[in-house]
Amino acid sequence: MVQRLKAIYQGGAFIPQAPCDLPENSEVELIIEGPSILPPTVTDPEERKRILEELIQNMRDNPIPADAPARFTREELHERH
Repeated sequence: MVQRLKAIYQGGAFIPQAPCDLPENSEVELIIEGPSILPPTVTDPEERKRILEELIQNMRDNPIPADAPARFTREELHERH
């Protein structure tokens, strides 16, 4: 039987985040999948600062309109200008 469930590691034990229908004292095998975080390719602090400032400026130059819908449709998300 294969079940997938998320758990939090706390106090030396894995705590399931959803009900688990297993008999008490069942032995299981855990496969740990950590968060998918990629290390930065740019490590120079000055270059990272420049990139961040450029990103912030782009966000300021292209604000989300005040009348924008709370959720975009698939078509709106993929609309090309």
